Amino acid sequence: MAMAGNKWVLALLWINLAVAIVIVVENAAGQFASPQDLMRAAAFALVYANLAGLIGTLVLGVLAERLAQRGVSLRFVVPVGIVVFTALGGLLAQALLMQLGYGAPEHFWPEYLNNLRVATPLALVFGLGAFAHASLQTRVAVMEEKLHAQQLSDERTRKLAAEARLQSLEARVHPHFLFNTLNSISALIPVNPVQAEQLVGRLAVLLRASLDSGRQALIPLREELNMVASYLDIERARFGDKLQSSIDVQAEAQERPVPPMSVQSLVENAVKHGLMARGEGGIFVKAVVDGPNLRLRVEVRDTGPGFDLTVVPAGHGLDNLAERLQALFGDSAGLRVFRRDEHTVVEMALPIR
Repeated sequence: MAMAGNKWVLALLWINLAVAIVIVVENAAGQFASPQDLMRAAAFALVYANLAGLIGTLVLGVLAERLAQRGVSLRFVVPVGIVVFTALGGLLAQALLMQLGYGAPEHFWPEYLNNLRVATPLALVFGLGAFAHASLQTRVAVMEEKLHAQQLSDERTRKLAAEARLQSLEARVHPHFLFNTLNSISALIPVNPVQAEQLVGRLAVLLRASLDSGRQALIPLREELNMVASYLDIERARFGDKLQSSIDVQAEAQERPVPPMSVQSLVENAVKHGLMARGEGGIFVKAVVDGPNLRLRVEVRDTGPGFDLTVVPAGHGLDNLAERLQALFGDSAGLRVFRRDEHTVVEMALPIR
Protein backbone atom coordinates (compact mmCIF):
# COMPACT_ATOMS: atom_id res chain seq x y z
CA MET A 1 0.00 0.00 0.00
CA ALA A 2 2.82 2.40 0.83
CA MET A 3 4.52 1.71 -2.51
CA ALA A 4 1.27 2.24 -4.39
CA GLY A 5 0.72 5.54 -2.57
CA ASN A 6 4.21 6.69 -3.48
CA LYS A 7 3.56 5.91 -7.15
CA TRP A 8 0.36 7.99 -7.11
CA VAL A 9 2.21 10.91 -5.52
CA LEU A 10 5.00 10.67 -8.09
CA ALA A 11 2.46 10.52 -10.93
CA LEU A 12 0.73 13.68 -9.68
CA LEU A 13 4.06 15.47 -9.27
CA TRP A 14 5.16 14.64 -12.83
CA ILE A 15 1.80 15.66 -14.29
CA ASN A 16 1.77 19.02 -12.53
CA LEU A 17 5.44 19.61 -13.27
CA ALA A 18 4.75 19.09 -16.97
CA VAL A 19 1.85 21.56 -16.81
CA ALA A 20 3.99 24.15 -15.03
CA ILE A 21 6.73 23.83 -17.66
CA VAL A 22 4.26 24.28 -20.51
CA ILE A 23 2.63 27.33 -18.88
CA VAL A 24 6.01 28.97 -18.20
CA VAL A 25 7.18 28.34 -21.79
CA GLU A 26 3.97 29.72 -23.31
CA ASN A 27 4.06 32.78 -21.02
CA ALA A 28 7.68 33.45 -21.97
CA ALA A 29 6.75 33.19 -25.65
CA GLY A 30 4.10 35.91 -25.20
CA GLN A 31 1.06 33.66 -25.66
CA PHE A 32 -0.87 35.35 -22.86
CA ALA A 33 -2.00 38.95 -23.21
CA SER A 34 -2.92 39.45 -19.56
CA PRO A 35 -2.66 37.82 -16.12
CA GLN A 36 -6.32 36.77 -16.47
CA ASP A 37 -5.47 34.82 -19.63
CA LEU A 38 -2.56 33.20 -17.80
CA MET A 39 -4.74 32.16 -14.86
CA ARG A 40 -7.45 30.85 -17.19
CA ALA A 41 -4.90 28.83 -19.19
CA ALA A 42 -3.33 27.49 -16.00
CA ALA A 43 -6.74 26.38 -14.67
CA PHE A 44 -7.55 24.66 -17.94
CA ALA A 45 -4.17 22.96 -18.06
CA LEU A 46 -4.21 21.75 -14.45
CA VAL A 47 -7.74 20.33 -14.60
CA TYR A 48 -7.14 18.88 -18.05
CA ALA A 49 -3.81 17.26 -17.21
CA ASN A 50 -4.75 15.89 -13.79
CA LEU A 51 -8.11 14.48 -14.88
CA ALA A 52 -6.79 12.93 -18.08
CA GLY A 53 -3.55 11.80 -16.41
CA LEU A 54 -5.16 10.14 -13.42
CA ILE A 55 -7.75 8.31 -15.52
CA GLY A 56 -5.04 7.12 -17.86
CA THR A 57 -2.75 6.08 -14.98
CA LEU A 58 -5.53 4.18 -13.22
CA VAL A 59 -7.18 2.39 -16.14
CA LEU A 60 -4.29 2.05 -18.57
CA GLY A 61 -1.94 0.87 -15.82
CA VAL A 62 -4.26 -1.97 -14.78
CA LEU A 63 -5.02 -2.86 -18.42
CA ALA A 64 -1.34 -2.92 -19.38
CA GLU A 65 -0.47 -5.14 -16.40
CA ARG A 66 -3.16 -7.68 -17.26
CA LEU A 67 -2.22 -7.76 -20.94
CA ALA A 68 1.45 -8.18 -20.03
CA GLN A 69 0.58 -11.16 -17.81
CA ARG A 70 -1.11 -12.77 -20.84
CA GLY A 71 1.98 -12.22 -22.95
CA VAL A 72 0.49 -9.43 -25.11
CA SER A 73 3.05 -6.94 -26.43
CA LEU A 74 2.52 -3.42 -25.07
CA ARG A 75 4.43 -1.73 -27.90
CA PHE A 76 1.23 -0.53 -29.60
CA VAL A 77 -1.23 -0.87 -26.72
CA VAL A 78 0.37 1.86 -24.59
CA PRO A 79 0.56 4.63 -27.26
CA VAL A 80 -3.01 3.94 -28.42
CA GLY A 81 -4.20 3.86 -24.81
CA ILE A 82 -2.49 7.19 -24.07
CA VAL A 83 -4.23 8.85 -27.03
CA VAL A 84 -7.64 7.38 -26.15
CA PHE A 85 -7.50 8.27 -22.46
CA THR A 86 -6.13 11.73 -23.21
CA ALA A 87 -9.13 12.36 -25.45
CA LEU A 88 -11.56 10.91 -22.90
CA GLY A 89 -10.01 12.75 -19.97
CA GLY A 90 -9.90 15.97 -21.96
CA LEU A 91 -13.58 15.66 -22.82
CA LEU A 92 -14.47 15.23 -19.16
CA ALA A 93 -12.20 18.12 -18.16
CA GLN A 94 -13.71 20.39 -20.82
CA ALA A 95 -17.24 19.57 -19.61
CA LEU A 96 -16.26 20.20 -15.99
CA LEU A 97 -14.67 23.55 -16.80
CA MET A 98 -17.73 24.60 -18.77
CA GLN A 99 -19.88 23.80 -15.74
CA LEU A 100 -17.59 25.94 -13.59
CA GLY A 101 -18.01 28.86 -15.97
CA TYR A 102 -14.64 28.70 -17.72
CA GLY A 103 -15.97 28.95 -21.24
CA ALA A 104 -19.06 29.35 -23.36
CA PRO A 105 -21.04 26.37 -24.70
CA GLU A 106 -20.63 27.52 -28.31
CA HIS A 107 -16.83 27.34 -27.87
CA PHE A 108 -16.90 23.84 -26.36
CA TRP A 109 -15.78 21.79 -29.35
CA PRO A 110 -13.32 24.30 -30.86
CA GLU A 111 -11.59 24.70 -27.49
CA TYR A 112 -11.68 20.95 -26.86
CA LEU A 113 -10.06 20.16 -30.21
CA ASN A 114 -7.50 22.92 -29.76
CA ASN A 115 -6.59 21.63 -26.27
CA LEU A 116 -6.49 18.07 -27.54
CA ARG A 117 -4.09 19.06 -30.32
CA VAL A 118 -1.67 20.42 -27.70
CA ALA A 119 -2.28 17.77 -25.03
CA THR A 120 -1.91 14.66 -27.21
CA PRO A 121 1.78 15.06 -28.15
CA LEU A 122 2.63 16.12 -24.59
CA ALA A 123 0.77 13.11 -23.21
CA LEU A 124 2.61 10.80 -25.60
CA VAL A 125 6.00 12.24 -24.64
CA PHE A 126 5.43 12.13 -20.88
CA GLY A 127 3.34 8.95 -20.97
CA LEU A 128 5.82 6.94 -23.02
CA GLY A 129 8.65 8.31 -20.88
CA ALA A 130 6.86 7.20 -17.72
CA PHE A 131 6.13 3.80 -19.30
CA ALA A 132 9.78 3.33 -20.28
CA HIS A 133 10.88 4.33 -16.78
CA ALA A 134 8.40 1.93 -15.15
CA SER A 135 9.45 -0.89 -17.49
CA LEU A 136 13.08 -0.31 -16.64
CA GLN A 137 12.31 -0.28 -12.92
CA THR A 138 10.35 -3.52 -13.26
CA ARG A 139 13.21 -5.20 -15.12
CA VAL A 140 15.72 -4.04 -12.54
CA ALA A 141 13.46 -5.29 -9.73
CA VAL A 142 13.04 -8.68 -11.44
CA MET A 143 16.79 -8.97 -12.00
CA GLU A 144 17.51 -8.04 -8.36
CA GLU A 145 14.98 -10.62 -7.18
CA LYS A 146 16.51 -13.32 -9.40
CA LEU A 147 20.00 -12.37 -8.24
CA HIS A 148 18.92 -12.49 -4.59
CA ALA A 149 17.27 -15.88 -5.13
CA GLN A 150 20.41 -17.15 -6.86
CA GLN A 151 22.58 -15.89 -4.00
CA LEU A 152 20.34 -17.62 -1.47
CA SER A 153 20.44 -20.81 -3.53
CA ASP A 154 24.24 -20.67 -3.83
CA GLU A 155 24.60 -19.99 -0.12
CA ARG A 156 22.28 -22.87 0.73
CA THR A 157 24.19 -25.17 -1.64
CA ARG A 158 27.51 -24.19 -0.05
CA LYS A 159 26.07 -24.70 3.42
CA LEU A 160 24.67 -28.14 2.55
CA ALA A 161 27.97 -29.12 0.94
CA ALA A 162 29.91 -27.98 4.02
CA GLU A 163 27.52 -29.84 6.34
CA ALA A 164 27.76 -33.01 4.23
CA ARG A 165 31.56 -32.78 4.23
CA LEU A 166 31.64 -32.19 7.97
CA GLN A 167 29.31 -35.13 8.64
CA SER A 168 31.49 -37.33 6.44
CA LEU A 169 34.60 -36.28 8.36
CA GLU A 170 32.94 -36.77 11.73
CA ALA A 171 31.79 -40.24 10.69
CA ARG A 172 35.45 -41.25 10.40
CA VAL A 173 36.28 -40.21 13.97
CA HIS A 174 34.47 -42.98 15.83
CA PRO A 175 36.09 -45.93 13.96
CA HIS A 176 39.57 -44.56 14.83
CA PHE A 177 38.60 -44.11 18.46
CA LEU A 178 36.89 -47.50 18.68
CA PHE A 179 39.82 -49.32 17.08
CA ASN A 180 42.37 -47.73 19.41
CA THR A 181 40.28 -48.45 22.50
CA LEU A 182 39.53 -52.05 21.51
CA ASN A 183 43.22 -52.54 20.81
CA SER A 184 43.96 -51.48 24.38
CA ILE A 185 41.36 -53.87 25.78
CA SER A 186 42.55 -56.78 23.60
CA ALA A 187 46.07 -56.32 24.95
CA LEU A 188 44.71 -56.82 28.48
CA ILE A 189 42.72 -59.98 27.80
CA PRO A 190 45.69 -62.43 27.99
CA VAL A 191 47.22 -60.87 31.10
CA ASN A 192 44.22 -59.58 33.05
CA PRO A 193 40.85 -60.76 31.67
CA VAL A 194 38.92 -59.44 34.68
CA GLN A 195 40.23 -55.95 34.15
CA ALA A 196 39.62 -56.26 30.41
CA GLU A 197 35.99 -57.12 31.14
CA GLN A 198 35.68 -54.09 33.41
CA LEU A 199 37.12 -51.89 30.70
CA VAL A 200 34.51 -53.16 28.21
CA GLY A 201 31.88 -51.66 30.52
CA ARG A 202 33.87 -48.42 30.66
CA LEU A 203 34.06 -48.47 26.87
CA ALA A 204 30.27 -48.81 26.57
CA VAL A 205 29.78 -45.73 28.75
CA LEU A 206 32.43 -43.84 26.81
CA LEU A 207 30.97 -44.77 23.42
CA ARG A 208 27.51 -43.68 24.50
CA ALA A 209 28.87 -40.29 25.52
CA SER A 210 30.86 -39.89 22.30
CA LEU A 211 27.88 -40.84 20.12
CA ASP A 212 25.64 -38.39 21.96
CA SER A 213 28.18 -35.61 21.48
CA GLY A 214 28.54 -36.49 17.79
CA ARG A 215 25.04 -35.15 17.12
CA GLN A 216 26.34 -31.61 17.62
CA ALA A 217 28.90 -29.68 15.59
CA LEU A 218 30.39 -28.19 18.78
CA ILE A 219 30.30 -29.20 22.44
CA PRO A 220 31.71 -27.61 25.63
CA LEU A 221 35.37 -28.38 26.23
CA ARG A 222 34.36 -29.74 29.64
CA GLU A 223 32.35 -32.57 28.03
CA GLU A 224 35.15 -33.35 25.58
CA LEU A 225 37.68 -33.63 28.40
CA ASN A 226 35.42 -36.00 30.34
CA MET A 227 35.70 -38.44 27.43
CA VAL A 228 39.46 -37.87 27.25
CA ALA A 229 39.81 -38.68 30.94
CA SER A 230 37.86 -41.91 30.48
CA TYR A 231 40.00 -42.88 27.51
CA LEU A 232 43.19 -42.23 29.49
CA ASP A 233 41.84 -44.43 32.29
CA ILE A 234 41.44 -47.27 29.80
CA GLU A 235 44.96 -46.76 28.48
CA ARG A 236 46.33 -46.54 32.02
CA ALA A 237 44.83 -49.97 32.74
CA ARG A 238 46.88 -51.26 29.82
CA PHE A 239 50.18 -49.49 30.50
CA GLY A 240 50.00 -49.14 34.28
CA ASP A 241 52.58 -46.87 35.86
CA LYS A 242 54.31 -46.43 32.50
CA LEU A 243 51.62 -43.89 31.56
CA GLN A 244 51.67 -40.57 33.34
CA SER A 245 48.99 -38.02 32.48
CA SER A 246 47.42 -34.78 33.61
CA ILE A 247 44.66 -32.44 32.45
CA ASP A 248 45.06 -28.74 33.25
CA VAL A 249 42.20 -26.51 32.08
CA GLN A 250 41.79 -22.80 32.72
CA ALA A 251 38.40 -22.02 34.30
CA GLU A 252 37.55 -19.61 31.48
CA ALA A 253 38.12 -22.37 28.92
CA GLN A 254 35.80 -24.97 30.47
CA GLU A 255 32.64 -23.99 28.57
CA ARG A 256 34.28 -22.95 25.31
CA PRO A 257 32.97 -24.93 22.32
CA VAL A 258 35.16 -27.45 20.51
CA PRO A 259 34.42 -30.07 17.83
CA PRO A 260 33.48 -33.44 19.37
CA MET A 261 36.38 -35.91 19.58
CA SER A 262 38.90 -33.19 18.68
CA VAL A 263 41.00 -33.30 21.86
CA GLN A 264 40.41 -37.04 21.90
CA SER A 265 42.13 -37.28 18.49
CA LEU A 266 45.11 -35.35 19.84
CA VAL A 267 45.39 -37.67 22.84
CA GLU A 268 45.12 -40.80 20.67
CA ASN A 269 47.90 -39.41 18.50
CA ALA A 270 50.04 -38.79 21.62
CA VAL A 271 49.50 -42.40 22.75
CA LYS A 272 50.53 -43.70 19.34
CA HIS A 273 53.55 -41.44 18.65
CA GLY A 274 54.65 -40.81 22.21
CA LEU A 275 53.79 -43.63 24.57
CA MET A 276 53.96 -46.58 22.19
CA ALA A 277 57.18 -45.36 20.57
CA ARG A 278 59.03 -45.69 23.87
CA GLY A 279 56.82 -48.01 25.86
CA GLU A 280 56.39 -45.42 28.58
CA GLY A 281 56.02 -41.68 29.00
CA GLY A 282 53.66 -38.88 29.82
CA ILE A 283 50.65 -37.26 28.15
CA PHE A 284 49.68 -33.81 29.36
CA VAL A 285 46.61 -31.82 28.26
CA LYS A 286 46.37 -28.08 28.79
CA ALA A 287 43.70 -25.58 27.68
CA VAL A 288 43.74 -21.79 28.02
CA VAL A 289 42.05 -18.73 26.55
CA ASP A 290 44.62 -16.12 25.58
CA GLY A 291 45.88 -13.78 22.89
CA PRO A 292 44.60 -10.38 21.69
CA ASN A 293 41.73 -12.07 19.85
CA LEU A 294 40.89 -14.42 22.78
CA ARG A 295 41.55 -17.72 21.07
CA LEU A 296 41.08 -21.08 22.75
CA ARG A 297 44.35 -23.00 22.72
CA VAL A 298 44.36 -26.69 23.56
CA GLU A 299 47.73 -28.44 23.60
CA VAL A 300 48.61 -32.09 24.14
CA ARG A 301 52.24 -32.80 25.10
CA ASP A 302 53.92 -36.18 25.04
CA THR A 303 57.42 -37.48 25.65
CA GLY A 304 57.74 -39.04 22.21
CA PRO A 305 60.32 -38.19 19.53
CA GLY A 306 57.93 -35.98 17.55
CA PHE A 307 56.70 -36.04 13.94
CA ASP A 308 56.07 -33.81 10.96
CA LEU A 309 52.45 -32.72 10.54
CA THR A 310 52.92 -32.10 6.80
CA VAL A 311 53.57 -35.80 6.13
CA VAL A 312 50.58 -37.14 8.08
CA PRO A 313 48.77 -39.58 5.75
CA ALA A 314 45.37 -38.64 4.36
CA GLY A 315 42.54 -40.03 6.47
CA HIS A 316 44.76 -40.17 9.58
CA GLY A 317 43.25 -38.84 12.81
CA LEU A 318 45.11 -35.52 12.71
CA ASP A 319 44.50 -35.05 8.98
CA ASN A 320 40.82 -35.68 9.57
CA LEU A 321 40.78 -33.22 12.48
CA ALA A 322 42.48 -30.54 10.38
CA GLU A 323 39.80 -30.92 7.69
CA ARG A 324 37.04 -30.70 10.29
CA LEU A 325 38.52 -27.49 11.69
CA GLN A 326 38.71 -26.04 8.18
CA ALA A 327 35.07 -26.94 7.50
CA LEU A 328 33.91 -25.40 10.79
CA PHE A 329 36.12 -22.34 11.18
CA GLY A 330 37.97 -21.77 7.90
CA ASP A 331 41.44 -20.29 8.21
CA SER A 332 40.76 -18.92 11.71
CA ALA A 333 41.51 -22.33 13.29
CA GLY A 334 44.30 -24.81 12.85
CA LEU A 335 46.84 -27.31 14.17
CA ARG A 336 50.58 -27.00 14.65
CA VAL A 337 53.30 -29.31 15.95
CA PHE A 338 56.49 -28.14 17.69
CA ARG A 339 59.04 -29.21 20.29
CA ARG A 340 59.27 -27.66 23.78
CA ASP A 341 61.33 -28.81 26.77
CA GLU A 342 62.04 -32.19 25.13
CA HIS A 343 58.33 -32.73 24.57
CA THR A 344 56.32 -32.93 21.37
CA VAL A 345 53.44 -30.47 21.47
CA VAL A 346 50.39 -30.60 19.21
CA GLU A 347 48.38 -27.40 19.60
CA MET A 348 44.80 -26.79 18.41
CA ALA A 349 43.83 -23.09 18.21
CA LEU A 350 40.14 -22.13 17.82
CA PRO A 351 38.37 -18.79 17.57
CA ILE A 352 36.07 -17.95 20.47
CA ARG A 353 32.37 -18.23 19.60
